[in-house]
Amino acid sequence: MTDSRPTPFHCFQDDALGEDDATGLAARIRSGEVSALEVARASIARARLAQTVINGVASADYERSLASASKLDIPKAPFAGVPTFIKDNTDVKGLPTGHGSAAMPANTASKTSPFAQQMLAQGYLCLGKSTLPEFGFNATTEPAHCLPTRNPWNPLYSSGASSGGAAALVAAGVVPVAHANDGGGSIRIPAACCGLVGLKPTRGRVIDNDAAKTLPINIVSDGVVTRSVRDSAGFMAAAEQYFRNRKLPEIGQVYGPSRKQLRIGLVLDSINGHKTDPVTRETVEQTARYLEKLGHIIEPMDVPIARSFPDDFALYWGMLAFGLKARGRKLMHPAFDKRKVDGLTQGLDRMFRRKCLQLPAALWRLNRSQQDYARHMTNYDAVLTPVLGQTTPVLGHLSPTVPFDDLFERLNHYACFTPLANATGAPAISVPMSLTGDGLPVSVQLMARHGDERTLLEIAYTLEADHPWPLISRLSASHYADGAALMV
Repeated sequence: MTDSRPTPFHCFQDDALGEDDATGLAARIRSGEVSALEVARASIARARLAQTVINGVASADYERSLASASKLDIPKAPFAGVPTFIKDNTDVKGLPTGHGSAAMPANTASKTSPFAQQMLAQGYLCLGKSTLPEFGFNATTEPAHCLPTRNPWNPLYSSGASSGGAAALVAAGVVPVAHANDGGGSIRIPAACCGLVGLKPTRGRVIDNDAAKTLPINIVSDGVVTRSVRDSAGFMAAAEQYFRNRKLPEIGQVYGPSRKQLRIGLVLDSINGHKTDPVTRETVEQTARYLEKLGHIIEPMDVPIARSFPDDFALYWGMLAFGLKARGRKLMHPAFDKRKVDGLTQGLDRMFRRKCLQLPAALWRLNRSQQDYARHMTNYDAVLTPVLGQTTPVLGHLSPTVPFDDLFERLNHYACFTPLANATGAPAISVPMSLTGDGLPVSVQLMARHGDERTLLEIAYTLEADHPWPLISRLSASHYADGAALMV
């Protein structure tokens, strides 16, 4: 029988980038084995090739990046010369910021946003901006007004969102690391869909962008998606050297697993009443069994939050859409056109208007969620959960062109585990642990106490060392099965 599955797409090749992660590539640049200019040229060539298939670049800055690379003499920053992309909801001076929306006019940022400065200070070379769904509201990168971003593992499927462009570019081998941010799962969801590591830092760990400062509850954290745990750990260590929040414990450089015995809670189903699908559930259960074999204590626990949480977070989500429509010209750009927002934004706005009187109570409960979570975590070092309630959907399933009621229900089934870390401000990480029969990654999520990214990175190192996730370039038929091809 002929296999009709699409061939995974990648652009790994024998060039200056090779298959290195950011840490390895930076070391080769420092040693003089390759130059930053050679690396930039190779990455740009890959980006141009990938754009024809996965469409992860919102705007390119190739000429300026080549000029910057040519001037890099003695690299001193930890990731000097390593190419990357900044997500297109974050300003970089001289580049447009489109927010994935037709409602936004063509514009050029006059300055670089605070977090982008923090990231680029590590030496990364910005090649341009990566794609996202409109204002980051959706869990798939399928803007209604332009082509979708495709998953390199199977181009018929979603790359996740809202940092879907970043994840697709890293997974396909265009760059080893890319900027992402997370207001409801937008680092962890695309990382899960594309087989990457995605760490959402503790609230306040990195510098807040301007948009986060305007929120009544800051649910947004910035970070990166990577192909290795050491790249995520290296990014956090370097970010901490640039800005240290003295209210949080220091992470420092995390080099590998810890030998500490951990008490890890296990959550398999979300509190919104939807059961996790069998493939995802088995992946989480098998990960739990593996961690238990290593001596960690794994025990089922209740979701550490009030039962009202899904409705409260949905109302907050709607409030953001309402605020954008009502104040877009002031918040986003004087030429913002609210008539051009997509169906999801329109539907969230309508939903909020119907329920707006419930907002004060919802905000009170969401604010309290940080204390509720901290209390539940007193006896636990971490919590193991799915990242998503279902495996990655085909393109179109979560499109903003789907009638709002149907789309909202689908999103509630799908993105039902990640928002908890946003409301509570807790750190959380997504790591890939299996492949479906369609060749798509399935990941698990680990959450920790506030400020304890170190424990999450140590666990992720453990999982990576014993069950390394494959690169697309090395994928073979043996990774596939009728069901999940579990690597644990």
